[in-house]
This record gives sequence, structure tokens and C-alpha cells, in this order.
Amino acid sequence: MKVLLLNGSPRKEGCTYTALCEVADVLNANGIETEIFQAGDPSQENVKAAAQKLKESDGLVVGSPVYWASPSGQIIQFMDKLCSLAGKDLLFKPAAAVASARRAGTTATLDVLLKYFSYHQMPVVSSNYWPMVHGNTPDEVRKDAEGLQIMRNLGQNMTWLLNCIEAGKKAGIHHPETEKKIMTNFIR
Repeated sequence: MKVLLLNGSPRKEGCTYTALCEVADVLNANGIETEIFQAGDPSQENVKAAAQKLKESDGLVVGSPVYWASPSGQIIQFMDKLCSLAGKDLLFKPAAAVASARRAGTTATLDVLLKYFSYHQMPVVSSNYWPMVHGNTPDEVRKDAEGLQIMRNLGQNMTWLLNCIEAGKKAGIHHPETEKKIMTNFIR
């Protein structure tokens, strides 16, 4: 199994990356392959590269720094393009969101990211608290003992859900059939 982790920060190895590494380490320790993909570049070429990797992935983690109580503009643009390009490859894959902040705005950031998962019928993986870390530098994030523990727990929960889905597939259980989408206009 493989999990794709999207680093939605323009800083390649900053605070968001530090949090994602903690999740990836737990997944790797449980035999799940991971790749942290630099999604802080929302160019069409970069989105296409991520879409190709998504096809081969069993789960997804999207991380973002908090900018003005919201995800980075780069990850919003990236996710908008990714969902348009490869939305069918998101369907039913377990997903988690991670926020990184100096101080606040994390829950609003998580709320925005979770909407991508809900629209694509993705089981949302949680932790034992909101999946966030705090710090202004990677070194400060490494001192956030509670935040790092939350990231590790998130990795354990993702491992558990992926194993449950795999066991279900082996037992002949598959994701539900989705009805053809009905579109309702509220202005008539």
C-alpha cells in the first residue's frame, strides 16, 4: 500500500513538511510506502505529476500552513486543479488533512481542506485531536510534543483504516455504488 502526502507549503522543508514527515514515519514503520509531494507549486505540470502518483496511491494526506486563517493559496489552487483533473482517482480513498500554524487559524484551515474529501466520498482519517502542529520554524514544530503525537496517531489511524479496507476487499467487500448525480437549481 502507498499513501501520497501533499505538502501545500511553498517552503519545501518547512513546518508543514515536518508534520507530514512524522505521519510518513509511522506509515513506513507499518509497512506502508509514502511519498511527500511538493504541492506548493500549483502549476498544471506539477498537478499532472501528482495526479499520476494519486492513481497508484491508496490514501492521501494534504498538509497546509495557515495563511490568514485559511490554507495556503497554493494548495487551494492545487487541490482545485487536482480534483478537476483526477477527481475519479480520489473516490473512496482514505484522506486526512494537516494544518501547521505559528498560532491560530488551524481549524478554519482544516475545514476548507476537508471539503475536498467530502465531495469525493473519501473516508476522513482523524486523530485524537485536531490534526495540527504549532511552531514558526521546523525546530519549533519538533518541540510541539502534543502536535507530533497527534501526527503519529494520525499515521496509526491511517494504517488501521487502510488495512481494514484491504481486508474487506479480500473478503469480497467493495465500495458502494454511487447513484448518478442529480443537479438541482435553487433559482427557478
